[in-house]
Amino acid sequence: MLAYPRQYRRAHGDELLDVLLESAAPGRTVPVLREAWGLLTGGVRSRIVSRATGSAWEDGLHLGVTAVAAVNLAALLPYAGALPLWTLVSALALLAILRGWVRTAFPLTLLAGVKAVMIAGGRQFFDVTLLPVSPDLLTDRALFQNSDPYLVAGAYAIVLAGLAVLASLRRAPRARSWWWWAVVVLVAWAGPEWLAEGEMFPVSLSRVIVEVTLFAFGTAGGYLARDHRWALGAGIYLLVVCGDLTLHAEYLTRQHVAYGGVLVLLVVAAAFAPFRPRRHCLD
Repeated sequence: MLAYPRQYRRAHGDELLDVLLESAAPGRTVPVLREAWGLLTGGVRSRIVSRATGSAWEDGLHLGVTAVAAVNLAALLPYAGALPLWTLVSALALLAILRGWVRTAFPLTLLAGVKAVMIAGGRQFFDVTLLPVSPDLLTDRALFQNSDPYLVAGAYAIVLAGLAVLASLRRAPRARSWWWWAVVVLVAWAGPEWLAEGEMFPVSLSRVIVEVTLFAFGTAGGYLARDHRWALGAGIYLLVVCGDLTLHAEYLTRQHVAYGGVLVLLVVAAAFAPFRPRRHCLD
């Protein structure tokens, strides 16, 4: 039952329970597996469709901005001990984005972004930072060891550009799920690595699983709701992944290419899924 949206449970929850109780055999205390599976899939479908309300491009833009902001915070999270202030600023920026406070999120993202770019470029700004920045948890690599100032700047520029567009709209974006904080931790975790140990451009297995899972849900959402908001959000995030792969082009292996190819394929699938033909009932 929890798979259904809260509004649906309030309106039809009692009816669903009554049907289950009436169809249950004497003495049975739990529904049969097929009934439970039908409720679960129906609930997931209802929850996905219920999210496809309002402007698709506005919500898709906010979704993409949220995903990139989560990755930006994940890059700083393992270094919270060395950079407590800037990790906090980045976390507050993500919090503001999740709650739809785009005008508050913009200056916070700008501050965190400027500091991150300066660190990636080996420069001091705002305060003195001991370089390289060593991690406290989740990884064993120095901050931005395998990155580039332009790539870091590009990721924050995507968030800032999206926030600027959202701030110009009349309606504030709706609040996002608190599960995005779990995404931040999983993306920040560097192990186990999906590639062989010692690669110049490592990609963690946890990050691959999170990205592929979310992209797959986006494709399913586009298919069920006939809506492009998930394709837009995934496409915005894909810009960051493609930039990362392009920067490390000389170090790419077959696994890197497969990783990028799967994400591209899922984005394309999410873009075309809403165009599935409608079913027509014949008398």
